[in-house]
Amino acid sequence: MSDRKARPFLRALTVAGLSLALMLPAGSAFADAGFRQWVESFRTTATQNGVSGATFDRAFRGITEIDPVVLEKARFQPEFVAPTWDYFDNRVHDESVATGRQMARQWKPWLDRIEKRFGVDRHILLAIWSMESNYGEILKRDDVMRSVVRSLATLGYADKRRAKFARTQLIAALKILQSGDIDESHLTGSWAGAMGHTQFIPTSYQAYAVDMDGNGKRDIWSSVPDALGTAANLLAKNGWQSGRTWGYEVVLPPGRKFPSGSMSLDKWASIGVKRANGKPFVSGSDQAELKVLDGRQGPAFLVIKNFSVIKRYNNADKYALAVGLLADEIAGYGGMVQDWNRPFTKLSFVERQELQQRLSQYGYYSGKFDGKIGSGSRSAIMAYQAKIGMQQDGHPSMEVLSRLRRNQ
Repeated sequence: MSDRKARPFLRALTVAGLSLALMLPAGSAFADAGFRQWVESFRTTATQNGVSGATFDRAFRGITEIDPVVLEKARFQPEFVAPTWDYFDNRVHDESVATGRQMARQWKPWLDRIEKRFGVDRHILLAIWSMESNYGEILKRDDVMRSVVRSLATLGYADKRRAKFARTQLIAALKILQSGDIDESHLTGSWAGAMGHTQFIPTSYQAYAVDMDGNGKRDIWSSVPDALGTAANLLAKNGWQSGRTWGYEVVLPPGRKFPSGSMSLDKWASIGVKRANGKPFVSGSDQAELKVLDGRQGPAFLVIKNFSVIKRYNNADKYALAVGLLADEIAGYGGMVQDWNRPFTKLSFVERQELQQRLSQYGYYSGKFDGKIGSGSRSAIMAYQAKIGMQQDGHPSMEVLSRLRRNQ
């Protein structure tokens, strides 16, 4: 809310009272009253921005208090900074590749149509689907999916850092309801309001959502064709080059420095940079930039235009590279030639699940056996390492799993 519109509310509460209201549990009558007053004030903002009163009232029916889980997630600042290998191990693995290939077969007729309409490689879309929602599996989890309206209203009311973003997204979410594409009971998303199989925030949905299956609704929540078509539309409208790759893993010649900007692939080749698999670059005139995410001794990549287009989905080099690498593996092009710098023997996805199961069996771990190594898994590994006298690094290693298998 603007400062001008906030004044009546601020006059009703002292500064100390306002702080207390935000710190009190959601069940507190005082906190609830403040939230309900904010909702009523925001109703005016929404109607001034093209949302009907009826739509607003329908959207907020039954929402009388903030969502404390949303604030908990918004305030959580992880202490652990994931090394490069950890980010990719949790996203590009044998399970995500196998499921991607299964989905490629299952949705082939629709992927054919989407590829023909938008010109975006199907394997890139499948990789994004995996990265964003684990091929839709996250949408089935009640502990993850929340009311988009309540989540954004909570952030708009109680999170100063995200308030402006949340209010903008809330207006967009209300307009999505007003359009009839989805009803309020199915307008669900992450704690920050990312929605559907391909996790679009409301404003991005408004800009790119398509009705791929032709049923009159742009339903990225329950229609896989709509969700993948919407992702393809985003990439296409941001300059995706059809028939081109995202980049190449390369081998760098030893003992020399490289420019930070872009050069043609032919120019890179002329100074000794070669593809890691020994094949020639497909189009030597393509402008490419060097990416070394794990130090000079780690794997290196030359990335071209489509890499930057993937970053319009998520503006992070790690994200775009994970999408590209996963897409290549789903397509059958093979994985990386050089592994990330890791100080341990890597586990397969199934072995990582086994690691979690055995840690749970011995009382160190209480989370899901999902093969993803997060803070809970790392803490459990460190506790076990301390018990048996190993270095407490928290790494999901074959060394740790072997000791667990011996029940030591």
